[in-house]
Amino acid sequence: MQNTLVLLSFFFGFCCTAQQTYKLSQESTLYIHGTSTAHDWTVTTQKMQGSLQLHTDAIKEIEFEVLVADIQSERGAAMDKKMHAALKKEAHPKVRFLCKELKDSDSILIGTLHIAGVEKEVELTINTISSNRIITIKGDKELVLQDFDIKPPSAMFGQIVVGDTIRVQFDLMFIGN
Repeated sequence: MQNTLVLLSFFFGFCCTAQQTYKLSQESTLYIHGTSTAHDWTVTTQKMQGSLQLHTDAIKEIEFEVLVADIQSERGAAMDKKMHAALKKEAHPKVRFLCKELKDSDSILIGTLHIAGVEKEVELTINTISSNRIITIKGDKELVLQDFDIKPPSAMFGQIVVGDTIRVQFDLMFIGN
């Protein structure tokens, strides 16, 4: 009987502290908004991979990545080609974010952002919604291209130049197993 109680205590203790894995849904979106000397622009992707780990109902880790080739412009192939070149697609085909810390009641993610071969620690202010094994994380972040050694693309022999500051807006939906 005592062995049964010890076994049950171990089992319930394990269940209560076990990690839960959530997978990034294809319904997630990522938008990048920017400016240029000619017009404002937006690029987007809905093709991302990622996961979220919960430990005792608290977010422990978030990871997601985007293939640079999957970041597409509404303005066509010429802009995509310049953007992919600026992001150094051939040498660094992925943009990746890894979060290992949350603070301020889980409203700020602190993690490492890898873009174009450069790794920077960033803080992301987020809004989290959780229901029925779905966790949605929304937010946005301003980034400076030159902080990641990205030269702002230009066109028409330098007459059109992309602004150095962009805003990344994300709506990530993670679904529990």
